[in-house]
Amino acid sequence: MKHQLKWLEYAKKLQAIAQAGLEYSKDKYDRERFEEIRDISIEIMSHYTEMESEKIRDLFASETGYQTPKIDVRAAVFKQNKILLVKEKIDGLWSLPGGWADIEFSLKENIMKECIEEAGAQVHPKKLIAILDGKNMLSQPYPYSIYKIFVECDYIQSVFQENIETSAAEFFTLENLPPLSLTRNNEKHIEMCFQAHKNKYHQSIFD
Repeated sequence: MKHQLKWLEYAKKLQAIAQAGLEYSKDKYDRERFEEIRDISIEIMSHYTEMESEKIRDLFASETGYQTPKIDVRAAVFKQNKILLVKEKIDGLWSLPGGWADIEFSLKENIMKECIEEAGAQVHPKKLIAILDGKNMLSQPYPYSIYKIFVECDYIQSVFQENIETSAAEFFTLENLPPLSLTRNNEKHIEMCFQAHKNKYHQSIFD
C-alpha cells in the first residue's frame, strides 16, 4: 500500500507540474509535452484510485493556473452538548454539515450556506477549530490534495427538509455517534470538535 501511495504522490506532482506548465508556457511543443505529462498522471491516478480516468480528466482539465489543494469545510454545530450531523444520501452514512468551498464565498459564508442546504440550520460561525491535511485521514488513495477546515458554530434554529444531498439531520452525543462517512470525517474529528467546544481558550489546530 505504501508503494502504491508513493506512486500516487508522484502522479500528483506530475499533474501539478503539467498544470503549471500549461498555464505559463507559450511554446507549442512544450505545451504538448505538458499535455502528455498530464495524461500520464491521470492514468496513474485512475489505476490507484476508484475514480474513472475520464472523471479525473474532467476534474483537472477544468482547472488552470498553479495547482493548490481543494478546500473542504465542516461545521461543528452544538446544542445541549450534542453535535449536529447529517445523513449523506450518497453512502447512507453521517457527517458534519459541509462540502467543497464555493468560490466568491468567504469561509463564514460557505459554512452558513452548507448548514442551511444540508441541515436546514441557521448558525453563526464563531471559532476556527482546525485546518487538517486530508491525506492523513483517508484510508484509500485520493487523486488530489485536500485541506479540511473545521469551524465551531453557534446554533440558532433549524427546520430540516430532505434535499439532494442529505436525508436526515440530528444531534448526537460523542458516546452515541452513528456510522460515520469516513471520507468526510471520522470519530477523532468529532472528538476534536467536542474538545474545542468545551475549551473556552481552544487554539486552532493545523498540520
